[in-house]
Amino acid sequence: MELYLINHGESIKDTHANFSLGLPDHQIYLTEKGLEQVNETGIFLSDYLNKNDVDIENAVMWISPFLCARQSAKIINKHLGIDNVIEDYLLIDQRHGLFSNKSEGRRRMEYEMEFKHYDNYFQANGEFYVKLPQGDSPLDVAVRTSMFLNMLSKSKNNPVFIVSHDTTIKTIIMNTFHYLPSWFNNERKMKGGSIRLINDNGCECVYGGYVKRLSL
Repeated sequence: MELYLINHGESIKDTHANFSLGLPDHQIYLTEKGLEQVNETGIFLSDYLNKNDVDIENAVMWISPFLCARQSAKIINKHLGIDNVIEDYLLIDQRHGLFSNKSEGRRRMEYEMEFKHYDNYFQANGEFYVKLPQGDSPLDVAVRTSMFLNMLSKSKNNPVFIVSHDTTIKTIIMNTFHYLPSWFNNERKMKGGSIRLINDNGCECVYGGYVKRLSL
């Protein structure tokens, strides 16, 4: 089975524009740049599949139900034409809870004790384990993607396209190859619209790349 793991395009969370808008995680939408990114992703992916003789007649596209992933998948699929498209809550992003639409300064001021607890774990290489207040830890995301992969293992669809989020994609890779939390903590953030491919040869980035890690 081939898994194409596609990160959504740049969103208002990535640019920190949501600090003024105050939208919850599931309503985060793409920026103009993000819309352009995923259109370019669709163009690249269509060409890549044709050049590599990848038959997508039996393909399936799985999508996180968060808005930025829905937007990305709709644009990408205009170039692919996959009929079997399924949303699954197991593919949602890490939920940021009380921190979801707050700058670091506001987190420190409004949630002093919660921020101190989170930051202590984060600075001690405990990022994978610590929950965001009223949100998730990356461990929670990894548990969900483990359940998703178990379900996917029973599927006869191939190839599989997954349009989701950076943290979600990293935990899919982590679960597939049994990587340790230290791998997750050190792994770089994917650019918007980037694609990582898992197949019999391992895992590689076939489009896009990585960016300097931003604060949450």
